[in-house]
Amino acid sequence: MKLRNWQVECLELALSHYRGVSKNFLCLATPGAGKTIMAAEVAARLYEEDKIDFILCFSPSVSISESIQTTFTRRFNQRFDGVIGAAGCSYTYQNMLFFKDDFWQLLRNNRVFVIFDEIHHCAGTTLENANVWGEEILLNIKSLATYTLSLTGTPWRSDKAPIVLSEYSEPDNKIRCDYIYGLKEAVSDNVCRRPKIVLLDNEKILVTDEGNQIDTFGSIIELLKESAVTYQSLLTNDKAIRHILSLGCKKLKDIRRQNPTSGGLVVASSVKHALEILYILRNEFHQSAVIATYQEDSPNMVIDEFRHSETEWIVSVGMVSEGTDIPRLQVCCHLSRVKTELYFRQVLGRILRVSDAPNQEAWLFTFAEYQLTTFANRISYDLPDMPVIIKESECAEEPPKVPEKKASLTTVTGLVDLTYEESPQDPTMIQQYEVDEGIISLEETVNRTFELLGVFRERVIATFDSPF
Repeated sequence: MKLRNWQVECLELALSHYRGVSKNFLCLATPGAGKTIMAAEVAARLYEEDKIDFILCFSPSVSISESIQTTFTRRFNQRFDGVIGAAGCSYTYQNMLFFKDDFWQLLRNNRVFVIFDEIHHCAGTTLENANVWGEEILLNIKSLATYTLSLTGTPWRSDKAPIVLSEYSEPDNKIRCDYIYGLKEAVSDNVCRRPKIVLLDNEKILVTDEGNQIDTFGSIIELLKESAVTYQSLLTNDKAIRHILSLGCKKLKDIRRQNPTSGGLVVASSVKHALEILYILRNEFHQSAVIATYQEDSPNMVIDEFRHSETEWIVSVGMVSEGTDIPRLQVCCHLSRVKTELYFRQVLGRILRVSDAPNQEAWLFTFAEYQLTTFANRISYDLPDMPVIIKESECAEEPPKVPEKKASLTTVTGLVDLTYEESPQDPTMIQQYEVDEGIISLEETVNRTFELLGVFRERVIATFDSPF
């Protein structure tokens, strides 16, 4: 496979880095740029030069792990499943918690190249400030691996903890990336699509409190700031949801005139929310749609089938938010209650991967909430000013150990695969993606507290001076 220019640059820099600077290399490349292909090429070069004996890959979800295995199998033209004769194997980060000492002996007795995809899920500079995945890396990999390659499209964490194996400058604690390939460069090189972000607002919102007092607000930001109405209530409001879905359906219809197989993604806030949205898409907007949540049978199979189908929409909570490669996705409705910059960028990344289709538009629709508006306005910054707390004794949001009764246990070729199937791919937010009985139906009483009476207005943020 012919490498892109940035992949060649990063490859050569990494190999040079390993020869004399350090055995650890951190690559920041925008979501959709092709990090896995670059990593496979680095591994192949080290393997061909007899610098390594074996390759271990770790990633945050089963679907990403399987995608990595496919890419490496194709590049090496041999098995990549950990059996005798294989060049390596691909695991989830959760697998590390269940490996015994005899597994880690592999790194003590062989020259092992370890690749970490979406390394920002693993926190810690020391055991004192590490999360459970970062702790395993510090204990079993940091000193034993011959080389490591860390990959990320968003090199920061919502809990402000430092990323494992990374270096930070003093005194400002800025992360030091060995190679950076940002979205602006990727768009310029036609490696990624040029995103358009649509922020939906309403100019007249009436709120009635328990004493029947009525207040009027002129925007969503004003509503959320000055009233007791929550963002979650907005996400379950009949009128708001139907309007934003109608915009997404209209845009997808326009794109499918040129790209008949183009698809859309709705990121919902809970399983119940996702089911409500699925009903609206199918029965009110007459769209073909599927759903992928941990409650479904074989959700990864649903995602894979959608990847190769002509179905218009896939609705999920967190399973298609990071690392999932579906190039035909070109429209996204971001309706998640998770409002972090990391998550916002990862969701946007699902529609940025270029394809061979004639139309390469990418549209993300969301509400004009303050934080989301801020994130949209600074999407061109590869490293926004994200604070990092290194010297605290504990991480602010320690991800829990996975309780057995909530886990999915599968054995594949001797590999125990234990993961949260509906994780948002950030272990600090696992609990938000369990079934939340507090999430109300689109038809329930939340609509009695406020009404959207004004005209909906859309503000389009066209990044990098793009036409739209």
